Amino acid sequence: MARRNRDEDLLMEDELTAAFLGEDDVPTQSAQAQQATVAVAEEWDEEETVPGQLAVDVYETKEKLVVKARTAGVNKSELDVSIADNTLSIRGTLSAGNEEDVENYFVQECYWGEFSRSITLPVPVKEEEIEAVLKDGVLTISFTKLKQDTVKKIQVL
Repeated sequence: MARRNRDEDLLMEDELTAAFLGEDDVPTQSAQAQQATVAVAEEWDEEETVPGQLAVDVYETKEKLVVKARTAGVNKSELDVSIADNTLSIRGTLSAGNEEDVENYFVQECYWGEFSRSITLPVPVKEEEIEAVLKDGVLTISFTKLKQDTVKKIQVL
């Protein structure tokens, strides 16, 4: 198997750094890495904005299926929670507030904007018995599980 030399590995690292930090944030770059950064930035500007994906915890108790998601900074009015065909969908918007006076970011790690998540529920639930609560920045959605026999006898014809 062929192995790349160390200079090519460094170039790839510079390109990756440039892609994530932007061309102004990378302290030293080769001319080739700077061109790659510009190309990545141009591609990004041309594409549509992709919604962020919401991280969730899904677990069950004896009677309930529970989905929890951190939604700190989201108002109830900015959340859309729906269920169809045993698939739960959560959509919303994280607003950073007024940023008109910002001249320069030194660090920008927080995600601001639209987010969404669709989850196929792992067990059957009663769609008419759902409770969604937003408290202390955590969205908790509880479903009543449908009771199913553990063993179902099937007659062979």
